[in-house]
Order: sequence, then structure tokens, then C-alpha cells
Amino acid sequence: MILRHLFSPPNNIRLGHLCGPMDEHLRTIEVALQVKIAHRHEQFKVDGTKANAKRGMEMLQALYEMAARPIDTATIQLMLAGDPDMVDADSMALKTKRNDLRARTLNQATYLDNIALHDITFGIGPAGTGKTYLAVAMAVDALQRSAVQRIMLTRPAVEAGERLGYLPGDLAQKIDPYLRPLYDALYELMGFEQVQKALERQTIEVAPLAFMRGRTLNNAFVILDEAQNTTPEQMKMFLTRIGFGSKAVVTGDVSQIDLPKTQLSGLIDAERVLKRVDGIAICRFTSADVVRHPLVARIVDAYDAPGRINLYRRDDADPEVPAVVARPRNRKKLV
Repeated sequence: MILRHLFSPPNNIRLGHLCGPMDEHLRTIEVALQVKIAHRHEQFKVDGTKANAKRGMEMLQALYEMAARPIDTATIQLMLAGDPDMVDADSMALKTKRNDLRARTLNQATYLDNIALHDITFGIGPAGTGKTYLAVAMAVDALQRSAVQRIMLTRPAVEAGERLGYLPGDLAQKIDPYLRPLYDALYELMGFEQVQKALERQTIEVAPLAFMRGRTLNNAFVILDEAQNTTPEQMKMFLTRIGFGSKAVVTGDVSQIDLPKTQLSGLIDAERVLKRVDGIAICRFTSADVVRHPLVARIVDAYDAPGRINLYRRDDADPEVPAVVARPRNRKKLV
């Protein structure tokens, strides 16, 4: 199917920003939607299947409207990652530094609704699906509206398959690398100065999971990130810290567990134990919800392909029994 559109009134600056350097933005859309885009001045033609051609033309129209300034590649990729059929995607306006923050897929919209309606919400899925970022955005929004008095961000201090040894510095400097992704989200959503002031006033607290034991968190928005690296005992300890007027969000990716192979993940255990408990919501993300570079979704699909043997997968039939890694048979020594 071929769709044609004339951008009127013509604006060469907007057209240049729409197409990008050397038509880079148009080529990105072509590859992602499997369409062909031709243009001459303000006249554009999109050739492809009916659905893809229609979506391509809708993207061009939307980009033309926002093309008063240069458009970066990330904006194009986020628009391509979004679900065009999603309804009421912008119904929940979050009060953060980013005024364009919204759910981009149906699962993300459900995730935000679950956080708003439940005291404890689990967000489980692959990297790049916005689990942590959206949770931090909801926490910032709640703090700005005075719905909570403070934000508590925590994650287990577990290396991703590496052994870093003894880190230099005091305790804060030692744990800082593990918590850096949480700081990055806060800086983007609130601004560096505002975050620093909130940290000084302890309105925002970022700490490793080990520091949570013995605490009761009232009127707080609590986020446990990288929860796949907790043990069942740690997960129970965290969930029982929740006090009156508090919300908790637990995020993790069960395909990236860095615990020893004999250790059951607390996130897998919690999903099975708590799936029928009232007041707790569990939201599952897939590669279709990835809002990073388009390659990330394809990488996730490749690693999760049904025919691929995953030596690190925990046994779903019996969570107490670790998956057995097949070893090659002993071979006779060569003489």
C-alpha cells in the first residue's frame, strides 16, 4: 500500500529536522517498519503493508509537529518502540522534570495503574522495559504531590558475574557503584541540585538491601531494584518493612540472576508465593515493551528463544532444585 502526504505550510527547517542528517531518521523508520519512504520537498510517500505504511505516515506527521528543534535518534527509537494501539497512554500525568514522561506500551500503562492502585507491585521482565525508571518516576511524582514523605531506593550489592574484590574508600564510596543506576534515574527526573538537597534532608535515601533489616518504613515510597539477586529470606525481610501509608515496588529480570546456581532467587520465589495475595500486583514485561535501542528487543528474543539451551535457568518444576548443567563425558587420555 502507498500513502502520500503533503506537509503544509512547507517549512524547510522542520523538514530538515524531520528527515535528520542525510535522511537518517527516515532510514531508521524504514528499517524498523519495513517500509520505503520517498520524499520531494514537502511531499512524502510511504510504501509498505497497509498497517506499516499507515503507522509510518502517522510517525512522520507526529515528527513534523515536534520538528521545530532537531530530533535526536533516541526520540525516533522510543516512538518506534511504543504501541500504536495503546489507549489512554497519557491518562496518568506524572509530576517530574520530564513533562513528556508517559507509558509507551500497554504493559507499561498497566504497570503504572498497578502501582497507583496497589500497596505492593512487582515489575518482572527483561532489560530496557522501563521497570525501574517508571517506578522511580512514580516515586518522584508521589513525593512532589506530598502523597509520601520520603523515597527509599534499595538494591542488593551483588556483582554481575564478577568479583571486584575490596573497593577503596569509606562505606558510602564502596556501595555507590551498586546504586549508581538509581541515582541516574533520580537526576534525570528531578535534577541534580534537587536530588542533592533531598539526599541531605534524607527525603530521599539510597541504600543497599542489607541496611533494611530492622526498619519500619511509614509514609514512604520504597523501590527494590535488581530483586532477582535477593534470596527468599532477603525478599521476605524487605516486604515486611512496609509500614502505614507506604507503597513498595519490586523490579527485576529473572533471566539475569547473579546468585550462585544453587541459590533460589527471592524474586522467583515471591512471584509464586504471593501471586494470590490481595493487595499485591504482579506485572510481566516482554521484549515488546523494550524502549531502548531496537537491537535490545532482538537481543532479548535471541537469548529467550525456545530452542536455546540456557545452562543458568533455574528448574521451574521444582524451585528448590537447581538446574543441572550437563558436563561432557570423560574422554580417554591420548597417549
